[in-house]
Amino acid sequence: MSRERTRLVRTRRTWRGIAGAVTAVVLVGGGFAVANASTDTQASKSAAGVKRPVDKKATGTKAVVSAANAFLNTLDADQQAEVLLELTEANATAWSNLPCGSSCRPGIELGSLSDTQLAAAVKLLKVATGTGKGSGYDQIQQIIKADDVLASVQATSSAGTGPAPSDTASSTASADPSATAAPSSTATDAPTGAPPSGGTGGGSFGYGSGLYYMAFLGTPSADGTWQLHFGGHHLAVDLTYKKGKVAGASPFFIGVEPTSWTDDDGTTYTPLEEQRNGMLALTGSLSTEQLATAKLSATYNDVLLGPGQDGQFPETKEGIKVSELSPKQQKLVLKAIYPWVANVDDATAKKLMKTYAHELNETYVGYSGGTALDTQGDYVRIDGPGVWVEFVCQNGLVIQGKVHYHTVYRDHTRDYGSEFTFS
Repeated sequence: MSRERTRLVRTRRTWRGIAGAVTAVVLVGGGFAVANASTDTQASKSAAGVKRPVDKKATGTKAVVSAANAFLNTLDADQQAEVLLELTEANATAWSNLPCGSSCRPGIELGSLSDTQLAAAVKLLKVATGTGKGSGYDQIQQIIKADDVLASVQATSSAGTGPAPSDTASSTASADPSATAAPSSTATDAPTGAPPSGGTGGGSFGYGSGLYYMAFLGTPSADGTWQLHFGGHHLAVDLTYKKGKVAGASPFFIGVEPTSWTDDDGTTYTPLEEQRNGMLALTGSLSTEQLATAKLSATYNDVLLGPGQDGQFPETKEGIKVSELSPKQQKLVLKAIYPWVANVDDATAKKLMKTYAHELNETYVGYSGGTALDTQGDYVRIDGPGVWVEFVCQNGLVIQGKVHYHTVYRDHTRDYGSEFTFS
C-alpha cells in the first residue's frame, strides 16, 4: 500500500541535546527561514492562572514532578491543554515507530516551542531518564539527532521527488517450514485510525528533531498516578509514576537510521551500540549446541511487540533457558538487558535489574536469522517472567544499502505501570 506524504516546509527548532543546549531554527526539507510562531514573550503570557510548585532541591520522583511543573509553567493555557491529557488506554498506547505527528501520538510538538520552553522540556527528560553514556537521556538525544540526519538526506536526495520514505518495509513474521504456529507482527507504513483522545489530530509527516511530542497523561504529582509520554520517529518513552515511585519504565521503543554517522564537528554517533554489542556478546558466547537450542521457529522483519501489539506476548517461551547457561553467560544476559532498562532514572533501573536477575533462571534467549546483527532479519530476543527485549535488523529505508535497527523493551506485568489489561 502506498501513501502520499505532504512535504514538510515549515521551519522547526532543532534540539541539540548535548549539555542541554538548545540552538536556533534549522531548516527541514524546504529551506525557508521564518520566525517561529511561539516566542518567549507569548509564553510568558500564561492564561493558566496559578503557577505550579517547583522545588529545585527535590530528588527522585519529586524532582521529576518539579521539572514537569517547571515546564508547564512556561506554557500558556492552550499549550498546557495539549500537554495535560487523561491517562487512558487510548492515549497511553498512542505511540509509533513511524515518522508521523499527532495522528500517531498525543502531546505538544517540540518544534512549536520557544527556546525557554524547549530548555524546560529537555531538563525534564534529563531528570526523568538515565545518566549513563549511550543510554537514558544521552541515547534519547542521539536518536533525535539521527532524525535531523534523515531530514537532511530527504531534503537533498532527488529534490524530494523520490518515493516517500517509510519506516517499515515489511514487518510480517513468517514461519519456517517446520514451525507449527508462527507469530505475526504486522505494521503499516501509514498510520491508521483516529487521533488519540485529547490529541490535536492531523499531524506532520517527515523527519527532524522538531517532530517529537511530549504529553503528561494524568497530572504530575508526587502521590498520584500519571505518565510521562514522549516520542517521535524511532522513539517511544513511557514512564508511569504511582504514589511517588516509578511503576513502569516500558514500553520503550528505540530504533535508528542511520546506525552511525559523523557530525560536521567530527563527532561520531552510534546510538544503539550498547544494545547491539550486548546482544552480540551474548549470542557470541553460545556454543553450536546452545545456538541450535536458541534458534526460534519463525523469521522476523520487525519487532514482534511493537506499536499496537500491547499484551501480545507469546504464550509459550522459545529459545534456550538461561538456567542452562554458564554463570558467565548468565551475566552476559543481564548485561545485554541493562541498556534498555537504563532508559529510566538510575535508581529505578537498579531496582528493575535486581528483579530481572532474580527471574533469570526462568528467562529465555532466542534468535532468528544470523547472529551478526548486520543483515535484514537478524533478530535476538530475551524473554523472562518480566523482561522482554527484542533487537532486529531491517534494510535501510531512507539510506539504501545499509541496515537500520528496531528494538523494544517491554515488561509482562509492568507495561504502562500495570494500568491496563490487554487480551
